[in-house]
Parts: sequence; structure tokens; C-alpha cells
Amino acid sequence: MNIVAEQSTIPELIRNIVANIHPEEHTFLIHKVKDTWVEISYKQALEKIDAISAWFLDIGIKKGDRLALIIENGPDYVYYDQALQQIGAVNTSIYPTLSEAEIEYILNDSEARTIITGNPFLCRKVLKIANNCKSLIRIIPAFEGFEKYTDTLQLNAGVIGLTQVIEEGLKLVDAKRAAINAAREAILPTDLSCLIYTSGTTGTPKGVMLTHHNLTENCKVSLYQIPIITKDDMFLSFLPLSHVFERTATYYICMNKGCTIAFAQSLELLAKNMAEVKPTVMCCVPRLLERIHDRAMKNGLAAGGMKTKIFTWALKVGQEYRLANEAGKKPGMILSAQQKLANKLVFSKIKEKTGGRLKVLLSGGGALPKNVGEFFGNIDIKLLEGFGLTETSPIMSITEIDRIIYGTVGRIIDGIEVGIQNVDTKHIYTKQTYHNFNPNLETEEGEIIVRGHCVMKGYWKKPEETAAVIDTDGWFHTGDIGRFYRGNLQITDRLKNMLVNAYGKNVYPTPVENTYLKSPKIEQVFLIGDKREYITAILVPGRELLQETFKLGDDYFEKPDQFIEEKEITEWINQDVKKLSNELAKFERIKNFKVKRTPFSMEAGEITPTLKAKRKVIEKKYADAIDDLYNVEADVD
Repeated sequence: MNIVAEQSTIPELIRNIVANIHPEEHTFLIHKVKDTWVEISYKQALEKIDAISAWFLDIGIKKGDRLALIIENGPDYVYYDQALQQIGAVNTSIYPTLSEAEIEYILNDSEARTIITGNPFLCRKVLKIANNCKSLIRIIPAFEGFEKYTDTLQLNAGVIGLTQVIEEGLKLVDAKRAAINAAREAILPTDLSCLIYTSGTTGTPKGVMLTHHNLTENCKVSLYQIPIITKDDMFLSFLPLSHVFERTATYYICMNKGCTIAFAQSLELLAKNMAEVKPTVMCCVPRLLERIHDRAMKNGLAAGGMKTKIFTWALKVGQEYRLANEAGKKPGMILSAQQKLANKLVFSKIKEKTGGRLKVLLSGGGALPKNVGEFFGNIDIKLLEGFGLTETSPIMSITEIDRIIYGTVGRIIDGIEVGIQNVDTKHIYTKQTYHNFNPNLETEEGEIIVRGHCVMKGYWKKPEETAAVIDTDGWFHTGDIGRFYRGNLQITDRLKNMLVNAYGKNVYPTPVENTYLKSPKIEQVFLIGDKREYITAILVPGRELLQETFKLGDDYFEKPDQFIEEKEITEWINQDVKKLSNELAKFERIKNFKVKRTPFSMEAGEITPTLKAKRKVIEKKYADAIDDLYNVEADVD
């Protein structure tokens, strides 16, 4: 059978697969060991999962205990997660990029009893703060040779390698089998499955409480809108499983349908891994898709002569073919023949770089520029967008496979209500569900609010913060501004991001930033202008193109000066800024800018793990540079 799982707890999902979808010898996970891709069956995975569960029970772990993970994507994450989930413990995943102070805060706030650590770098982070974490009883390095980092330390928590945990657990499984089964059967859908700490752009991290029902129901109803995913698909996982998007939209969706999960080695090796494993489905963030788009356009247009003419012709044909289908018209014989030829000459070459089998991309975690979505549609790759937050499990809406409206994030999923509320008057313009869908609906902008099965249980040990975002009618206030367009949800920006200029004009940064990001010369845009007379920006250039254009070495980007001052470079970027400004209202246009030498980064504390700018951090860090933007004359027509 190939069914969408009706199970309502996380540990029931894998057992549904081996009972109804695949034999236990079927491949579940794939990862690269040295130079070889290694396949792991459901049987092999379940043996390790049960061994870890037996070991957990033996050291006194019980239902409701929080167990932490700070580890890269891979089979070990799955073993550990499934093992703790099936005895009713709570997954507390920590972003690998967080600082030692942030890790310490999360371990203490969650009162985590154990933590599995990935590579030596992550392990050393934990070891430095372990003695400050009173509840921590075990540290479990998931790599060999960890002893050289721990043997000389006086630690309050015990240290044991994951390999030894599994070895000891295998000896305990038979004796603990009945206890494991009883613990799994005692889990209720309303029980806590995980704590995911929101990074936030400001303030202290908050632990989002998601239940088993939150996650399993979110997967199930989302799959109704993307029936193209089947038990035979292979997902390539590279976004962090510590974030709810990858965990739900890759890991748990695969656990619903019986798909195989291949783990990429790293972001740097992603292109190589795609060519090797040939995935059929991937979850992506907009920035990666923008890079694929920019590289394809650059290569196609730089080829010159007949190759560039063929590339341009193919994209035009692809667009005409896509638009005909979107209008519900059957493409004519000539257009269909042209599309086949365009696919053979151009599109297939681009698809080969993704492995050649990719049938659908799922984009989330940020706004995708409309032109990037249209590009993938033109080359005949289905690109579906979704929307949600950690607090909504995360999916609230997702594009239907047969109705793609670029620039929107799809149709509301089944079982929830989404409203658009006036920010000032609190009047709700509309309440939409999956079942009252109207393909012609268009509404005013307002804050997006939601209630239903996707909404979190609350923030861990923070009742006041919970009450601030979930009102007495059960509506969760997302803080996002949006509207309905052609029946689909469309995101405008974050409420907190809104800039109000000195003349009272509202400027939503995201659509403005996305306009300028159409330029291949620009990689990041940070807009400034709240309570200011006009809009300015800090721009980060596309490094590869900048290096090629001005023959720059890598050492150029290691200079201590934060900003690039060379006039020929700023003028080169300004050419595109001026051109793209014509697409915007005058009060939205960038009037002055500075060019930052290196990208905003998580390591520098400037962006969140979901790549959202920490506005207050950036404005404080670069206050002098920002003031300079307003201390010179600018064209403010």
C-alpha cells in the first residue's frame, strides 16, 4: 500500500511503514562514509533505535524528560530522535551555529538530561559549558576519538560515545522490550514531542512546544496538496533538522510516505551530492534557489553567439508553455514541439546538475522572489512554496501541485482557519479554510492570524509570552503581514520589519529587497529608513561575479575594512540599483548605499538560522556607517 499515515504520534510512523508500505529490508536512509554512499534499511535503523531506547530506560530516562541534540544531519540524528520519541521523551534540538552562551541557556531552560553532540567542534562547545548545566547527566559524542577532548576535564555529567550506547543497548533490548512497547503505547497525541527554540531577531530564545499531533497532522494534511510525492521518492536532506521546516517537510513527511532520505555531506558539497544520489524531491530555502537561477542565467547569457540565442529562445518557449498551462489551455502542437526541443537543448542540461530526476522542489523559510519561481516553472521543474512558523508546526499553507500562483505561498491546509486582521482596528477582514477556498478571492493586507491543529501548545515555561501571541479566541498572531490573492495566501512582510519614513509612508522591506536581489551583482540587501527622510541600504555583492569582473583574489575579502569604498565597484552596483529602482514607488527606492565586504552571517550574530536579518543587531553594529548614509546629499526625488 502507498498511504498517507493516519498515525498520530511520531514513533507510530516508522512502524506504519514496515507494516503497510515497505518490507523492513527496504532502504530507509543513505549517507556517505568516506567515498561511498551507504544504504541503511528500516530493520537496521530500528535495531539501533530500540538499542538506544533500552539504554535510555536503563539510565532512568522517563516520559516527558527533555533530551538535547546538537548534531549535523545524518542517520545518528534519526536514531537518537526516534529512540527518545518512542519512550515519550522530548526532542530538544539546538542549532549547531549557536554560541556557547545560547547553548547553555537552552540546556538550562529545558532542563535537558542528556545531549548528543556531533563533530569535535560542537562537542567542545558543549564541554565548555556542561558544568553550568545542573540537569545534564550524560554527554554523548557521536564520533570516534572524543576521549582526547574529555579525559582531562572534571565534568559533572558522564560522557559515553554513541557507539558504546548502542553496544550496551543491544544487550539490554530483550530485557527492556516490554517497557519500550509500553512506553510507546502510552504516548498521547497531545503529549509534547519537541521543544524548538526560536532564535528570534530580538529577545531571549523561547522554547516552542509542539505535540505529536501538531507534527503528524501537519504532515498528513500537507500531503493532500502534493500527491505527487510517493513511497518511491528520494529526498536529499541538507537544511538543518534542528529547524522545524526540514524536520517536518523532509524527515517526517518521508516517515509518512515511506520515502528514502539521503543526507548531503554539507552545503559546500550539495551540488556534487545532488549529481551523485539523483534526488526526486528537495526542501530548499529561497537563497539557494536564487543561486541556481543566477548561475543558470549567467552561464546561458555568457555563452555568446548561437548558444545564447538558443538559451533565450528556450526560456521564452518555456514561459509561453507554462502560461498556457496556468491559464487552463492546452498548448498547441507547435508550442508543444518547441517545448520538447527547448527541454532537449537547454532545460535538460540545467536539470542534469540536480541529478536529472528532480520532479519537485519545496521552498520555505523565507520569501521567494516571483521571478525565481517563474524561472523554475519555465524549465519545467515544479517549485512549490509553503508558509508557516515554528509555532505552527510549521506549515499553514502550501502550493497545490496543479495550481501554482507564483508570488504566493499556496492554499490553506485542511483543518485550520487563517484570518487577515487589520493591524490598527483588529477587525478581521476574512477567515479562510481549505474548504471555503475561492480561487478569485482578493483581500486587503493585514496581520496573518491562525487557529487549529497546527498551533503550538505554547512557549515552554513562558505563560505571559504565550498569552501575548495566542488570544482568548485561540488565534495565534503570526506577526506576518499578508493578504489573499487569487485564493492563495500572499506574504508581504513581517510586522516588526515595517519601516515608517519621516513622512509617514509605510515601507515593507522584503518586497523592496527582493526587487534589488534580481540583480546578479547583489547577494544580500538590508534596508534602512525607519523615521528617516528616505531609504538607504547596506548591500552585499555577489562575490563570484565581483571577483570575475574586477579580477579580485580571495584576500580582497579578508581585509579589515568592513565596507568596499572603490568607486568603480560602487558605480558598477549602482547601475543595477538605478535600473531596478524604476520598478518601485519613489518612497521605496534606495537613495544611498554602502557595500559590505562580507555577507551578514549567523556566526556574527547578524542573521537567524532561517536567514532572517536581526534588524536591531545590524543597526547597532553598523550605526556609524548608517549615519554616514544620511550625512551626505542624496537624490530624494
